[in-house]
Amino acid sequence: MTITEVSRKYNLTADTLRYYERIGLIPPVSRNNSGVRYFTEEDCNWVQFIKCMRGAGLSIEVLIEYVKMFQEGNSTVKARKELLIEQRNQLADRIREMQETLDRLDKKIDGYEERVLRREKDLVKADK
Repeated sequence: MTITEVSRKYNLTADTLRYYERIGLIPPVSRNNSGVRYFTEEDCNWVQFIKCMRGAGLSIEVLIEYVKMFQEGNSTVKARKELLIEQRNQLADRIREMQETLDRLDKKIDGYEERVLRREKDLVKADK
């Protein structure tokens, strides 16, 4: 796939894809004789993985570290797993915090109009 096709497929700009490649976030993409990037299925899998992980809040630095370890081979399997577990735990904490916020908003919204109308009635009574 060309960079334009990958860009459309994953809703990322071509500049973002080039940047990800330049900083080592995705492994180097092969090029044709004209120097145009050609993304293989494996390259696309990396793009999809990185997009997913970024969407989950993983930092670019953590992902660069992961990709670097991946490229070092099987000797880094344990370290990669530990990195992913740490990131998973951080994500779970953020989800818990967000769930607490959502619950609080739900409580605030439930009966909101009723409380506002009650307050407005009290204000009207106070004006009389």
